[in-house]
Amino acid sequence: MIAEVTVIDHPLIQHKLTLMRQAQTSTGKFRQLLQEIGILLAYEVTRDLPLKYEEIKTPLAPMIAPMLAPDKKMVIVSIMRAGQGLLDGILELIPSARVGHIGLYRDPITHVAVEYYFKVPHDIEQRDVLIVDPMLATGNSAVAAVDRLKEVNPKSIKFLCLLAAPEGITHFHAQHPDVPIYTAAIDEYLDENGYIIPGLGDAGDRMYGTK
Repeated sequence: MIAEVTVIDHPLIQHKLTLMRQAQTSTGKFRQLLQEIGILLAYEVTRDLPLKYEEIKTPLAPMIAPMLAPDKKMVIVSIMRAGQGLLDGILELIPSARVGHIGLYRDPITHVAVEYYFKVPHDIEQRDVLIVDPMLATGNSAVAAVDRLKEVNPKSIKFLCLLAAPEGITHFHAQHPDVPIYTAAIDEYLDENGYIIPGLGDAGDRMYGTK
């Protein structure tokens, strides 16, 4: 099974992404835009959530109305630290979602992802999972996150990012062909330091003003 890559090219997302790319965008504005895009991306990623129908009463009459079907709420798993920006936006749209965190840092020499933290709901095997990280560059962090999550056997996994590089997509799907990718844009290539070009710089540093 080869999973798909979905580019979410809604005009509002593309406009806000362009503002984020600009070098002069402030830390506060960058963080605000990332949260706003998180809301818009979540709307598209959750388009296929199953529905059930229940009898309710409006102020005027009873009716059969649609509601989300899964008994267990979705889990949004943020790859720390930059994933927090997308997570905050998604929780605005889905406040009842459960939250997990995977702490990964990229070795500056080998670009290999190193785990330093992992915490997810105890009943995750009964839940669908959405992993969020703004950048899919080399793909090493995304692959490591999915590797770790598959150990706890969730019902399903999707991966959501803001930007992806072709090299990262290829590497990710070579390791996890069953996990679909959702992204706002696919950029041109990776540079020698593993950064997406043209990209938007280091998302974590730009979110938190640490560089």
